[in-house]
Formats: sequence, structure tokens, C-alpha cells
Amino acid sequence: MIPAEPAISPPPAPTVVGIGADGWAGLPESSRAALLDAQAVIGGARQLDLLPPVCTGRRVPWPSPLRPAVAGLLAAHRGLRVAVLASGDPMFYGIGRALCEELGAGNLRVLPHPSSVSYACARLGWPLEDTEVVTLVGRPAARLAAALHEGRRLLVLSAGAGTPGEVAALLRERGFGPSSMRVLEQLGGEAEDCVTGTADGWAHPAGDPLNVIAVECRRDPDALRLGAVPGLPDHAYEHDGQLTKRHVRAATLGALAPAPGELLWDVGGGSGSIAVEWMRTHPSCRAVTVERDPVRAGRIARNADRLGVPALRVVTGRAPEALAGLPVPDAVFIGGGLTVPGLLDACWDALRPGGRLVANTVTLESEALLAERYRRHGGELVRLAVAHAVPVGGFTGWRQAMPVTQWSVCKPVGTSPIPSSPSSSGENR
Repeated sequence: MIPAEPAISPPPAPTVVGIGADGWAGLPESSRAALLDAQAVIGGARQLDLLPPVCTGRRVPWPSPLRPAVAGLLAAHRGLRVAVLASGDPMFYGIGRALCEELGAGNLRVLPHPSSVSYACARLGWPLEDTEVVTLVGRPAARLAAALHEGRRLLVLSAGAGTPGEVAALLRERGFGPSSMRVLEQLGGEAEDCVTGTADGWAHPAGDPLNVIAVECRRDPDALRLGAVPGLPDHAYEHDGQLTKRHVRAATLGALAPAPGELLWDVGGGSGSIAVEWMRTHPSCRAVTVERDPVRAGRIARNADRLGVPALRVVTGRAPEALAGLPVPDAVFIGGGLTVPGLLDACWDALRPGGRLVANTVTLESEALLAERYRRHGGELVRLAVAHAVPVGGFTGWRQAMPVTQWSVCKPVGTSPIPSSPSSSGENR
């Protein structure tokens, strides 16, 4: 009888240990035990310095940039008992996410510590569920602009000592100079401190790099009010006339129906208003706008930055060629160029099954094209007409804007490409 080969034990799962500014003293026994048992401890230099000499495992600092190094460092320590140090709660804007992506949640043990947000709400007396959190760690300060609304309480996760000054400057620029600011430093540690002021009067020098910024939003009465739903005022945008106007824009976003995490292609971006307001509906919404004119493309980027969605990707080029290689969209908006040969087909082919396509036009040629596609493929074909009251001598009358024809359709599963139709001319916005 051939003896059975001994079973090979799987390598031990890494343990992620959350640690606060109070260091070793603030850790529960389970976290201390994991660190004492570890043969290697990976973490930031500041976190590693919080460990006492009784933690004898090899200390491995994260390199910069961190994310590309995760897989290699884990592989280099395979078979060892590994602990990874994280600030506060590892699963709240922490290293826990990257480790789960690499290893899978079932191959990781996570021991959280109270996050800086939990500490901040405890100090401020703010209900955590009513407090919006915006991280500026590795992200531009401009993304804070989308969260600014009168009376809102925000906690801003800081990228360092200079972040409070950046936040104060942004609040002033966006019309929220009266907002109160409290910079909470070294939360939970012996050196905990709080610096207070308003954005308008902020003149404090850079303090401790380990800080969280609490903002109570107050809007200057003269500042432009921006709502939380699509249909921002037209003058919120820098534009040259190539702008989907406010009421049509609101109807267009309604037809596109953005949902968290979805990706939009905005083809013929103009001023970028559709992509900007798509992304403003939820922090996880993504968008790519394609614009052939470099001047307009630069204008789109500025609008995105000012309105709080600096992650909007702007592709400068002519569609459909510029669409090649873009990630698969959940929705497509075509705001110009419908009669360009191959454009509608390329957008339809790229759209995932179940995705939505919305196309707007004001020209008869493109309207005829949309009517034919509606006849073949269904969806909704509507005409949007808006009139504004204007002075007429000493009275008031209506001024009619150009009507917009809109086709919206959901792509069924197993759909073939839309058959091409002859077109006589090209247009692009």
C-alpha cells in the first residue's frame, strides 16, 4: 500500500490591523496578538514607528506609489505570518480594499480600529449617518465642490498639513466663504488638537499632517445656488453657445437614468454639461466625454473641475474614431454628429446589453434619421419645446427656443448592430 502524501497546509492568511494615533496603547488584545505573532509587519513608516520593540517581526514599509506594489510585497512574503498595519478602519478608504482585491475577502483577516471619522463625529457631536465624508487623499480638492450645499456637515479626509488651506481656498472660490472649519489633529492620540475658524478668515499655518477637516457649509447669499439634481442653471457653465440648455438637459438626464457606478459616453461634448451632471448624481458615477474641438475640450475640463467632478475623462478627437478603446458604457448620449457615417452604429455596438442610448437633435436631417431608428427599434421619440417669458414692449410674451427631438432606447440582450442608413451631410457639436 502506497502511503498517502501529507496534506499541504495553505499559507496563513494575512491579518490587517487597524491602529490609531494612540498606537499600541489603544489596541485590543486580538490586534496586539496578531502583531506579536507576525513574522513580517507591512505598513507606513508612521504606523510602523508606533509599534514597541516586543513586536519582533520584520518591519516592511510600503513603497510609493503603494497600489502597484501590493501584489509584489504579498508574494515576497508568501508562507510567512504577515500583519498589515492600517490607519483606523482598514475598510474605510484604507488598504483593506486593495488587499481584498488582490487576495479575496475570504483570504484576509481584518481587525478594525475606530476610524478618524468615528472619532471626529464623537468629538463634534455629529450623527455619523447624517455626515457626508469626502476624501482628498490622492484626489484633487475640486471634488469637494459637488458636496457643497447650505447647511450640510462634511468631514474631509486630509491629504496632509496643507489640505486645510486648500479647502478654505476652494470654499471661498465656490461661494462658501462663511462656512465654519474645524481641523481635528491627531484624533485619539496624546497630541490631539482642534483649530477653528471660517473659510473667509482662514489664516492658520499648516499644522499636523494627520488631520480631519470638519466643515459646516454656509453659502454666501450672492453665490450661485446649485441643486442636487440635474438641470443646473445655464450660467453655471462656461460655454460658447454649444450647451444643452437647462430644461432639455434635465429631461435628457432623466432618460439616461444614471445609477451608482455606471459609465456614460457623452459624444459631442460641447460644454460637457451632460457628463458633468451625470457624475454629480452619485460619487461613483463615471463619464467619458468625446469632443473634437480642443478649445471646447479644455472648457469641458474647467467646467468639470469647477462643478466638483474633476475625474471626468475628456477625450479630444472626432467620433467614431475617438471611441476606439474606451471602456464599455452603460449609457451613451449623442449630442452632435448623428449624421456622421458610422457614429450611431459604433455607439450602439459598444453599448452593453441593457444599456441606454439617448440622442438629441435640432436639425431635420438628424430628426429623420432618429425617426427611422425609432420605427425599427422602438424606444421613445419625443419633441421637447421650451418657451421663456420675455419683455415685449411694456408687456410680456413668450420666446420659443428651437425644439429638440430626442430618441431614447434600451438595448436588448442579443441585439445586432443598427443597420446603417444613408445620410447626406455631417454635423458635429
